[in-house]
Amino acid sequence: MRTFIHTSHPARVVFGSGTVDHLAEEVGRLGGERVLLLSGSALEEAAVQVRDALGGLVVAEFSGAVMHTPVEVTEQALAVLREAGADCLVSVGGGSTTGLSKALALRTDLPQVVVPTTYAGSEVTPVLGETRDGRKVTQSSAAILPETVVYDVDLTLSLPLSTSITSSMNAMAHAVEALYSADADPATDRLALDVIARIARALPRLGADPADQEARADLLQGAWLAGTCLATVGMALHHKLCHTLGGSFDLPHAETHTVILPHVMAYNAPSAPDVMRRIAQALDVPDAASGVYDLVASLGGPTSLRELSMPESSLVGAAELAVATPYPNPRELTTEGIHGLLADAWHGRRPQGPTTADTVLAQLTEQVVASFAQAPDARLRDLLTGLVRHLHAYVAEQDVTEAEWDYAIDYLTRTGQLSSPTRQEFVLLSDVLGISSAVDVLTNSRTPDTTPSAVLGPFYVEGPPEAAHGSNISAELPGTPLWVDVSITDTAGEPLKNAVVDVWQANEDGFYDVQLPDQEGPVLRARLRTDADGRLTFWSILPSHYPIPGDGPVGQMLTAVGRHHYRAPHVHFMISAPGHRRLITQLFVSDGSHLDSDTVFGVKDPLIVDFASQTGSAPDGRVLEGEWRLLNHTFRIAPLVG
Repeated sequence: MRTFIHTSHPARVVFGSGTVDHLAEEVGRLGGERVLLLSGSALEEAAVQVRDALGGLVVAEFSGAVMHTPVEVTEQALAVLREAGADCLVSVGGGSTTGLSKALALRTDLPQVVVPTTYAGSEVTPVLGETRDGRKVTQSSAAILPETVVYDVDLTLSLPLSTSITSSMNAMAHAVEALYSADADPATDRLALDVIARIARALPRLGADPADQEARADLLQGAWLAGTCLATVGMALHHKLCHTLGGSFDLPHAETHTVILPHVMAYNAPSAPDVMRRIAQALDVPDAASGVYDLVASLGGPTSLRELSMPESSLVGAAELAVATPYPNPRELTTEGIHGLLADAWHGRRPQGPTTADTVLAQLTEQVVASFAQAPDARLRDLLTGLVRHLHAYVAEQDVTEAEWDYAIDYLTRTGQLSSPTRQEFVLLSDVLGISSAVDVLTNSRTPDTTPSAVLGPFYVEGPPEAAHGSNISAELPGTPLWVDVSITDTAGEPLKNAVVDVWQANEDGFYDVQLPDQEGPVLRARLRTDADGRLTFWSILPSHYPIPGDGPVGQMLTAVGRHHYRAPHVHFMISAPGHRRLITQLFVSDGSHLDSDTVFGVKDPLIVDFASQTGSAPDGRVLEGEWRLLNHTFRIAPLVG
């Protein structure tokens, strides 16, 4: 059992497109009448939109927010606030502006409305990092947490791609550290993994089209959820190291997070293998640390501290600062270890994940998938790559041995050798595994106004003999006579003439003609065509339940797992008409057996119909002794689309 404590921080979140128009209302909810508008020097356009939305509520502005929240800048803003008599703070921008707003709120207890234009996520945390005398100090307090956050996706559309990448990786860092935090809990775990997967999906889309609003929305939502994680749990090495590099060496905040994250993940991986496995799954990559590095590199983001103008000579000092104060982290912190981490980050080396069976298999899977990348048929490529991924995952999950795989190959070989034009053992295998029915469900779900489809089965034979209306397709085989009277219509109920209808079924002993070695020629199978009223009739016999063949690999498999071999009694129909989709289906005898346990999972409630018991004269005037059955049914088939 997992023991944890979860703390939620109340804040109002307004999310969407055009939400900045509601700013005045949000300020009013907090009782604000005199707003100090905070921004950074590069945010003139967004600040103008926010100012216009607030109208006369703005009594003063401060546009000097900078990275790492230096206390001297906070003092300057505080002087403007006091002179204007502001009673509410509204900040627009990234983490720097949010940090300034928090610093002012901590000193004045004024309410805050934050309008983020980046993906930092700090707007929903009660955490403030301030720089004093070249060192960054972090503190947490309920007074720091903004009361309201207004996320407007439109304000992020002009955010440069380079900033979008680094800001998003800053958010991902919150999620990564939340997963191995000493305070981690099930709620933050779910949020963190969602953030990682969401950012990993959205960034490549944004790289392809920086104006992709849905990708921007995903990133902004990811930032919110990442900040929620950061607000709930304590952070570890990554954030400590980034605060050290930013506060003491004046490195850019988001860019530093972007460079450092994969190297911290690689450092902590030996002590948090399960976390790294889950992150790798969320990223859909073999190794978490190298996966993050590759994501950044593929988008052209920064991958080295050297790019950020960090002096190589300062790495030892940075490592010493990072371990000077103890704090929780999955792996023990040593000056030597952190220096090695920073050296890798300075050079921009790609983290190398541990060589395990899982990573080797994952790399193999990607190699095989990549081999199909140039396939000219996109659908074929998708089918093959999906098959490879699922088969490789199955082999890994089940830990398949060589002996088991050899048996599987032999099993499939025997299945193929037994297949012929009159017995499709592979179709039967697909049927008993439910795959045929699964494909059938997907197909039928696209045409809900038609008669449900059903599996083809292994005993269909191409080119059945033509039969006239009213003829007897049973060739006088023993059994209860069955008069079949069916109509074929379109989805509007209009009859379809000249529709081609193939029918086939088992005899009263449960065998198809192709299973009877002494049977000469086709029997209990025929091809008929509808008349001008879309109707056809014929005589047959009442079908029986029957076992699928037990002498082949499929029957042997069912015996091995203790499953019965029986199919519910039914008649097969294959219906084709010009301009309409072909329908393959079956009608099941309502008083037959095995309706609830059909071994190929082919029974559907709408296909269970009454084969009504009758006596006396038949509809065609034939006089019968004893019981006979009557099947009346209308099939509705769908038009072709396109």
